[in-house]
Amino acid sequence: MGGSTGNTLYGCSNCQNPLAHNEDLLSKDFVVNSGQAYMFAHAMNITLGHEEDKQLLTGLYTICFISCNNCGQELGWKYIRAYDATQKFKEGKFILEKAKIVEESC
Repeated sequence: MGGSTGNTLYGCSNCQNPLAHNEDLLSKDFVVNSGQAYMFAHAMNITLGHEEDKQLLTGLYTICFISCNNCGQELGWKYIRAYDATQKFKEGKFILEKAKIVEESC
């Protein structure tokens, strides 16, 4: 598991709205167009967009883009369905772009 120890909260870089807890951080090893991204088991204070099929680096997925429910900044996406059996572990997980979140100690 990734992340630092202690009570860390990840928030929207635009408005600091809390988005995810450190204990829900699964990986810091994701790459997106803007650079690095983190995978979380859970996210909060987000708005889900419509579902769409998207070809990503590791295969075809059904995803929905997620945005901050306070300021509307697009943050990343939620994996709804993985078509490749080896990628099923991503289903229901959230990707937050590092460039769009801030890490805060509680």
